[in-house]
Amino acid sequence: MWRRFFSFLAVPLVRRLILIAVIVGLLYLWGAVIWESMLTLFGFGLIMIAIAVGVIIWVVWRGHFSSAVKHWNWIAAGISLAFALWGILSFFTATEGVLSITTLGGRFGQSITALKQVQGNFIGGLRIVALILLGVVFLAPGKILHLLKGASRQVVARVLTPQRKGQAPAMIEGQGEKPAATFTADVIPSEAKKLAAKQSRGPILTPGGWQLPPIDILDRATEVELDKDDIEKRAHLLEEALVSYGVEAKVVQINTGPTVTQFGVEPGWDRKYKEIKERGRDGTIQTRSEEVSRIRIRVDRITSLANDLALALAAPSIRIEAPVPGKSIVGIEVPNIVFGSVALRSVIESAAFQKVEARSKLAIALGKAAGGETVAADLTKMPHLLIAGATGSGKTVCLNSIVCCLLLHNSPDDVQFIMVDPKRVELVAFNGIPHLIAPVVVDSDKAIKALRWLNHEMDSRYRQFAQASARNIEGYNKDKPPGEGIPYLVLVVDELADLMMTAFDEVEHTLCRLAQLARATGIHIIVATQRPSVDVVTGLIKANFPTRLSFAVTSQVDSRTILDMVGAEKLLGRGDMLYMPTEASKPKRLQGTFVSDAEIERLVYFWGNQQKTGMRVLNFDDVAEMAPLGQKVAPLPDPLLEEAKQLAHEHKHISTSFLQRRLRIGYPRAARLMEALGEAGLLETTQPKEEK
Repeated sequence: MWRRFFSFLAVPLVRRLILIAVIVGLLYLWGAVIWESMLTLFGFGLIMIAIAVGVIIWVVWRGHFSSAVKHWNWIAAGISLAFALWGILSFFTATEGVLSITTLGGRFGQSITALKQVQGNFIGGLRIVALILLGVVFLAPGKILHLLKGASRQVVARVLTPQRKGQAPAMIEGQGEKPAATFTADVIPSEAKKLAAKQSRGPILTPGGWQLPPIDILDRATEVELDKDDIEKRAHLLEEALVSYGVEAKVVQINTGPTVTQFGVEPGWDRKYKEIKERGRDGTIQTRSEEVSRIRIRVDRITSLANDLALALAAPSIRIEAPVPGKSIVGIEVPNIVFGSVALRSVIESAAFQKVEARSKLAIALGKAAGGETVAADLTKMPHLLIAGATGSGKTVCLNSIVCCLLLHNSPDDVQFIMVDPKRVELVAFNGIPHLIAPVVVDSDKAIKALRWLNHEMDSRYRQFAQASARNIEGYNKDKPPGEGIPYLVLVVDELADLMMTAFDEVEHTLCRLAQLARATGIHIIVATQRPSVDVVTGLIKANFPTRLSFAVTSQVDSRTILDMVGAEKLLGRGDMLYMPTEASKPKRLQGTFVSDAEIERLVYFWGNQQKTGMRVLNFDDVAEMAPLGQKVAPLPDPLLEEAKQLAHEHKHISTSFLQRRLRIGYPRAARLMEALGEAGLLETTQPKEEK
């Protein structure tokens, strides 16, 4: 009964009639005496009461209860500011009339400001200021909280950066006399240093004296909002299209990404029926269908409908992932109507990247997946990266993003680069950074010399590890003071096809040897090409580069060459890529990060102002005397050569079998010793008969 009564009151017409009756009743009771007493009590605050009653009437009349609950902070701010205005009116008195007895704010305004108390003006002023501040806090709680967090971070950063006695604060270049926070390994613990580095938004000073750039040097992302109604409409069209082709399926999951939306389709059942005829009570024969068996619809029936589904959804192309790894659904990836870009800063600030960056110096931000989740990777675990894609597909932008990501978190003491850019227009923008051990290489012949130098550098590092009894670069740098460790070395090649045309055998042999052995020495390779054919991306190179990124290519042949499967030819370009990590069996679709030319210029300018004197700058023309890897090296002399020479002096005639018996060696080694004795002139010109 009560439920029906309240539902009757909730009807809009009944609710509005009750509201009109209440208003008429209040106006009727509002006589002259009541008006005078109300004016004495509230003063001009009656205007604010009328406004509040009008707002309540509008909310009830229109039924906007959810909006009132959603914007509760605006209502609270309005109440607080109204009370503050009411209190301000209580400081003034009318010259005549009822309000001359009290104030313009009435007795209620006097109670707000406590004018009847001792020192009422002072206390009233404080109360009004507090009410105004409370209203401002309610109007913008997020911004106020952000300002408080920023102030607390600065306080924590100052507390965690004690100075040594007698040591002046470090000066930041380009900031005049403003001291910078000094972070030294022997002053601040490592955990406190990491906390201060993450909390501070300004530049961070490394133990080696380098200044890391702030995250504000990158632009913030502009998110593109998609219409949810349009996405649901597409899901309904997808189900209808599958049913029209005889495939029972249902969309159970929708993952919206910046470029594509993945519809998770659960396959239905393929049912078989049989007809059963029965005679009814009236003698008529009735037929009914009974389900005999049902089999889950095969995935191949869905994947074969890719072109038909693209036609039904009016999409340029769709990609079907069957099945989605770890889920019992088929993923149908449909391009969005509006494409969005993924800013590098948004991925760096994500929790996924921070988790990788906390345990590795070579953390790189790759982009966002089809479901909108951010994807980051560790270059030390890859350990090398092969990138391929047609011209204009986003390959060079991906290289720039990887380099910028490493520059944001590492100083030249941690990471150094060798960049090869035969196209002369892409990587040359990084020529001013101190991380380069040599200017960007644009000549193919000099690039081959750079590969030779890198190979000899790898061997040199292995010899240093052997002397220090270290297994890898982490163990070698573990106990080294700042500035004395070995930095990571990253080789970035923007176009592999040009190098392969110049010296195919040597480039392939050198790259493969580096890919096989250089991981422990901290040398990592990032190679990109716009021609993923079998004569450029050979079988040896593919075997040694298990981590691959494929952007849009022109044919299925190129997709099979880089990924060993089709799919890259259906990508949309502009950063749309397939990421094949080492541990995965199927590639993952991502929208790559975007970094603009202005951001690169700001980052290069920031690092270019920190060039130090005495840094190592190589010229690869000086390494021309290094022998190529394929050239034969003279063998070391045999340890038994001296004994063989002694036997040649003691005996007039010696032979191969004589050396075998006396030195107790095999025939091949004895023959080599005989050749060495002949070259030394210790044998007679006429070969005597072998002794019996």
